[in-house]
Amino acid sequence: MSAPPAYTQYHPRWYRTPVRTLWWLRRRSYLLFILRELSSVFVAWFVVFLLLLVHAVSRGNNEYQRFLHWASNPWVLLVNVVALAFVALHAVTWFDLTPKAIVVRLRGKRVPSAWIAGSSYLAWAAVSALVTWLVLGG
Repeated sequence: MSAPPAYTQYHPRWYRTPVRTLWWLRRRSYLLFILRELSSVFVAWFVVFLLLLVHAVSRGNNEYQRFLHWASNPWVLLVNVVALAFVALHAVTWFDLTPKAIVVRLRGKRVPSAWIAGSSYLAWAAVSALVTWLVLGG
């Protein structure tokens, strides 16, 4: 009979391939993945911005005017323009992923992916047109 192995304080180190900090710049698909993840921050910014707007409106005209003055600062406008670009990227990548997430069958046959994504884009365009019409006083 052999003796059980002796306890060692140290565990052997496993080899791990070094990963560069900017690994996501090597491929377009990696870059889009990182930008999509980053877009969540800007989606959150829009939510906060809209909540601040609703709060200002609920507090009366003076508070609303103060909010409008703050929102007209160049840095707030810049953040909102960048946020709009990221939110659009977020929406486009979401609509492009939709056919991979759901399978729709019609009369026993699978609906083509382009139809599912296309219907999302059509709904987006219709809602955008309706909101534009309402905002412009249609």
